[in-house]
This record gives sequence, structure tokens and C-alpha cells, in this order.
Amino acid sequence: PSTAPAGLPSGGAASASGGASAAAQAATIGLTYIPNVQFSPFYVAEAAGDYDRHGVAATLRHHGASEALFTAIAAGQEQFVVAGADEMLQARSQGMDLVAIAQHYHRYPVVLIVPDASPIKTAADLKGRSVGVPGKYGESWFGLKVLLKGAGLAESDVTITEIGYTQQAALVSKRVDSIIGFSNNDVVAFAAAGVAVRSIPLLASGTPPLVSICLITTQAYADAHPDVVKGVVAATTEGFRAAAADPAAALDATTAYVSTLKSDAAARDSAAKTLAASIAVWKDASGQITPAMDPAQFAAMATFMNEQGLLAKAVDPAGALSNAYQS
Repeated sequence: PSTAPAGLPSGGAASASGGASAAAQAATIGLTYIPNVQFSPFYVAEAAGDYDRHGVAATLRHHGASEALFTAIAAGQEQFVVAGADEMLQARSQGMDLVAIAQHYHRYPVVLIVPDASPIKTAADLKGRSVGVPGKYGESWFGLKVLLKGAGLAESDVTITEIGYTQQAALVSKRVDSIIGFSNNDVVAFAAAGVAVRSIPLLASGTPPLVSICLITTQAYADAHPDVVKGVVAATTEGFRAAAADPAAALDATTAYVSTLKSDAAARDSAAKTLAASIAVWKDASGQITPAMDPAQFAAMATFMNEQGLLAKAVDPAGALSNAYQS
């Protein structure tokens, strides 16, 4: 199954088209989860006419529940898709023509989550205890691999339980001692439910050798339509910056896709907290929102993923990203 920016399962399909001029070139952007405030930058860019101004008649397409991340883009049903660069690199190792063209999450959002009273204080304390993951795929799984290696643990040192997307129930019921979750979603959801938890970073220090959510296209499409690619990158970047600058307006834009935010105060409050946590991971080390990607970080990711057996074959990271379409 596909995973969302916050590592959630993909859900029911929905789509909407921007009101672009006839001269604009059509492009479909795949959003790999049901409508959610985490996609608010795209909703903001659409509502503000950013795509239209950059010559793109953009359609935002939310993926279906059983749809894989890259099926639609491989079939030409989408020209762009929002997914983890690590997930993209794995697919690229399997022969898919994919390239990251803009980075949206500059801080890897995966964390270890434990009950507040848990004796687990560091990643090393996980030895001999259990950890829940949705499954052995996607960013949760990649993140656990980083955590174990950083703590000097083998998979056999812990009990890994596949819990699907039942993180909260699994932790509250003590089915597992800990879960792998996302700082901008699961941590917020626990707080909203009144469950006291702590989050532990994947590494005690330094940056995980993984790259999270990026805007992705195919190299073939980028070569054939460079102006469209530049337009989508520019418009989407404007959407991210606008959403961060005015979160209330971003919530308003999201109501066009998530109608409960209009009438349900609790839902809007939870969405606001998810948005605030998401804005934190959108920013780079200098606090800026930029589409720029670091080739060295991609190289470190390719090395780590290959060493961990996460790639079908070694991948040249240089071909997996391009900053050439950014203004």
C-alpha cells in the first residue's frame, strides 16, 4: 500500500482541477493519501491560482486505498507524485524512471514513540522490547532500520510487530512497548486523544541518512516538458511558503477538501496542530522553506539503503535528483 507524508495508509480517492487558462499545459499531481491538512500547500497553491500563473492546469489527485505509490505515474496517469525520496530510490532500483525535483520535508519526520512512563529513554533501551510498525515497507520501516543501526542493535535484538495503521491502539493496549510513528501526525494524534507519550529521535545526534517527502516526476517527462516541471515546482514552493506564513489561511484552503474542518472545532484544532508540526519539518536547517536538495544527503541515503538490503540493486544517487527545475 502507499503511504502518506505522515506515513498513514492511502485512502479514498478525490480530485479537483484548478481553473487554469486554455493555454496552460495540463498536469496531474498525485497526493498519496486521502485529503489531509498535510497537503495544504497544494490546496493553497491551487486556490491562489499559483499553478495557473506558472502555465500549468494542475489537477490534484488523491490516491485510492489500495493504490501503490508509483503505479499511476508509471502508467502516465500522473505527471508528478508526492512521496519519500527514499521510497522513490527503492522504486528506482527496481527499474522505474523516477527523479526527485524538489524537497518538501527537510527534516525526517519518523520517530520512536513510547508511553510517557516507559523505561525506554533512548533507542538503545529498545533491546529486548517490542516495536510496532505498519509493515516492513515505507518510511516507518526505513526509519526503524536507521534507529537500530544507530543504537548498535540487530533486528533480532527486538521484537518487531507488524500492526498496520493501529499505532495508537497497539501502544495504549500494551500490545507493543513502542511504535515507529511520525512527529507531524502520530505524536499529535496521541496528544489529541489525551495519551501521554514521548518521542525519541532515530539518532542521538546527526541527521538520518534518509530523505523524506519530495516532489517527483519521471526523467522522460522532465526532458519533454521542462517548463511544466519548472512551473509546478515554483507554484508548489509558493504554496508551501504561503501555508507556513499563514496557517489559518492554509486551514481554510483545506476545508475545500476536508469539509469537517468547517463545522468540527475539535477536528480543526487537531488539523492546526498537525499543520504546525508539519511546518517544522518543511524548514531546512536555516529555517527556510526551499525546494533545494542536497546531493550529499542523497548519496548517504543510497549507501545506507543499499547496505541495508532495501534496494534491488545499487543506485547512482546523482541521477535520482535534479535541482535544475528550481527558480
